[in-house]
Amino acid sequence: MAHHTLRSGYQQLVQRLNRFPQGAPPSELLYKILSLLFSEKEAALVAKLPIKPFTAAQAGKIWKIDQASAEKVLHQLASRALLVDIQRDGESIYTLPPPMAGFFEFSMMRIRGDIDQKLLAELFYQYLNVEEDFIKSLFTEGDTQLGRVFVHEPVLSDDQALRVLDYERASEVIKTAAYRGIGICYCRHKMQHINRACDAPMDICMTFNNSAASLIKYGFARPVEVSEGLELLQQAYECNLVQFGENIREGVNFICNCCGCCCEALIAQRRFSTLRPVHTTNYLPQIDMVKCNGCGKCAEACPVEAMTLVSANSPQHPRQKKAKLQEDICLGCAICLKVCQKGAISLQEREPRVITPLNSAHRAVIMAIERGKLQNLIFDNQALLSHRAMAAILGVILKLPPLKQILAVQQVKSRYLEYLIQHIRV
Repeated sequence: MAHHTLRSGYQQLVQRLNRFPQGAPPSELLYKILSLLFSEKEAALVAKLPIKPFTAAQAGKIWKIDQASAEKVLHQLASRALLVDIQRDGESIYTLPPPMAGFFEFSMMRIRGDIDQKLLAELFYQYLNVEEDFIKSLFTEGDTQLGRVFVHEPVLSDDQALRVLDYERASEVIKTAAYRGIGICYCRHKMQHINRACDAPMDICMTFNNSAASLIKYGFARPVEVSEGLELLQQAYECNLVQFGENIREGVNFICNCCGCCCEALIAQRRFSTLRPVHTTNYLPQIDMVKCNGCGKCAEACPVEAMTLVSANSPQHPRQKKAKLQEDICLGCAICLKVCQKGAISLQEREPRVITPLNSAHRAVIMAIERGKLQNLIFDNQALLSHRAMAAILGVILKLPPLKQILAVQQVKSRYLEYLIQHIRV
């Protein structure tokens, strides 16, 4: 009976979370996680919030309470990093982030006494690392994924450095961000509570721009200048950590410095590599078999086991090994180049180039199209109140390649949408 009560109390919130492309498949573990993070009353209120950003006045109207009362509730939720609070022209604009990358991670980005983080970590581990439904839905549905890998910049040759675009550089994200925040690594913090964490740096989780501003405001991240951000990036390079960040070109909100043993994305890459859960860099390692001595350092350092050792097939040296790359698994992070002391590995450009969405709105629409959820963005209860909002959504669709536009039309065919398209003035 207890399970039934718990489940029914948070069911609407789960349904709300799954309206967004990055949802969370229902399970008893998910309901337990949500019950630690939200009260039942809060869950019911949050379930009514729109997908697009909203103000306290809009939330109050939805909840049928006055604006002051709505502001108090929203502030409480934002102070626990369950909502993102964006300041715009002196007014707070709120948005409900997805579970990942979102309030799951935020809950472990600082040491807290208001929730049982050990219990939460254990539930996260079971939900994300033991059960497969969430990780598979997060990383393997559709062609466009949440995150992408940045190339290991120190190994780039002068010629390659000239051809690497700014948005492909973690250093450029740090330099150009409006806000930079540093928090505890969610993945290693979670693993620490279940005695599985490695010794990689913990205080190195990077957030930027609007997400950073909100997390800094409520104490979930500390502000840093460009210089310290670059120092932390250098520390990550020295520890052979992979930079895994938001899969967009403009306004990147996070870069994780990932180890292969704790990071959810890299674990997913190993488990579901054929489904391409992570967007790679535009580079692939190339092995010089003459220079390779089979030492195995590259295979040891590779966070997703894309580099292996195989027989050199030498009659004179039957036990000799050589490195071999599995291209379909490789992230293109280039950590293998850093550890190779024989200069036997170089970088070549990947063909065809990996396409990165322009911004978070562009990515959300593409992901929604691919996952059959575009109608949730278009028919969001707040988007319907504004033809301008609808125009913005449809404007993104119209900028998609022809094939993506066809998919969009297939997903959201309806007389109502056709009417909007015919009559809207962008």
